[in-house]
Amino acid sequence: MASSQNIALVAGSTGISGQALARQLAEAHWHTYGLSRSGSVKLPGVTGIEVDLLDADATRQALASVGPRFVGITAWIRRSTEADNISTNTATIRNLLNALEPAGTVRHVALMTGLKHYLGPFEAYGKTVMAETPFHESEPRLDYPNFYYAQEDVLFEAAPRMGFTWSIHRAHTIQGFATGNAMNMALTLAVYGTLCKELGLPFVFPGSEMQWNGLTDLTDADLLAEQMIWAGTHAAGRNEAFNVANGDIFRWRWMWPQLASYFQVDWEGYNGSIRTLESRMNDMGGAWQEIASRHGLVEPNIDRLASWWHSDADLGRTIEVMTDTTKSREAGFLGFRNSVRSFLDRFDQYRRARIIP
Repeated sequence: MASSQNIALVAGSTGISGQALARQLAEAHWHTYGLSRSGSVKLPGVTGIEVDLLDADATRQALASVGPRFVGITAWIRRSTEADNISTNTATIRNLLNALEPAGTVRHVALMTGLKHYLGPFEAYGKTVMAETPFHESEPRLDYPNFYYAQEDVLFEAAPRMGFTWSIHRAHTIQGFATGNAMNMALTLAVYGTLCKELGLPFVFPGSEMQWNGLTDLTDADLLAEQMIWAGTHAAGRNEAFNVANGDIFRWRWMWPQLASYFQVDWEGYNGSIRTLESRMNDMGGAWQEIASRHGLVEPNIDRLASWWHSDADLGRTIEVMTDTTKSREAGFLGFRNSVRSFLDRFDQYRRARIIP
């Protein structure tokens, strides 16, 4: 492609997945725009656009001169009910695509969703029959409203009208290098491990017996970004949905001691009850401020680092959750990650960035 055509737009560029995607596009010499509501994260080589996608007029004005060829959508807004999730998160995609339509430049849109495609939304757990594990892309939709389905439908409707191809990327729990977002297990566990080390507390597994003893997998944010870019630049990735996970499977009873070893703390596994992070860590704001001051850390506000609720939700599941990634490999995307190394590399990054000591 000519350099003038290498224009990319990442919606949700301050999130864990959006930051990884925007970084990789910029490093690959795409002229990259990063769109977010806050504009709080500045990335090298990425031009920031601060706009609320729920404001259709403001979105049109903000994107009037962008003209991207590749669009990655990693943004979502959490609401308390699935009905509100559907209304809000379809409006953002519709407003984004409507704003880009007049320029006629978009050739591919990559949408990140997740495994609630197969599990159903949080409010539907136990109310519907989930897909068989490991999850396959060929599974039919569940008979329950789901904002992932609604987002897909907006994309499918716009694609022939605007003349672009699409791809759907269904990730499991995503971990990566990012701050200031609500769904980052790697950073949450890094903060947790640091608190345990500094305060002499045991590194207690906060989840369920199923998660402690059962098989599971994870998704590295960099791997997700690689797959999204691959799908937008290879014919085999067009107009397809793909699971994306690291490629290995593990049991938390095997993983947990290795994470504890990194922080040089004693650990405790599942002992018959769920001991949530939220119930044990919610009052640690003052302790973190003291740790941050003593070690010269860059972020004293623990709420901008740890998302106790999200890690509790993932680790507290009482159902088996893992994915099959055969379809992606058969199509030609052969990326993978070692999940232990993925965690430890992220912890190292957070140390170098002075986010943890």
